[in-house]
Amino acid sequence: MILTTTPNIEGRAISAYLGIISADAVLGSNVFRDMLANIRDIVGGRSGSYEKLFAEAKRKALDDLAEQARALGADAVVGIDLDYEIIGGDRKTMLMVSANGTAVRLK
Repeated sequence: MILTTTPNIEGRAISAYLGIISADAVLGSNVFRDMLANIRDIVGGRSGSYEKLFAEAKRKALDDLAEQARALGADAVVGIDLDYEIIGGDRKTMLMVSANGTAVRLK
């Protein structure tokens, strides 16, 4: 399955647009990750634990997008847009990644 943020795929023609598809992945943080992130806020630097969480959420959202595209008989998803949101009220302990794109069949 080809997944791309571009509106087309170089060297390949789109023969059919199968529809807009979307997938969301919501992952929870934990107390230890939050404590380490709070320390990073004070001393600076990168938060490896949050980077891993973001990467996992993005991978899950894209995997779900590809699965939906396969179910439609698509060869690719073009025009993918990824959105990130921190949710959970005052504590904001949940990360949501939304992936949207257009499922297409290629010639």
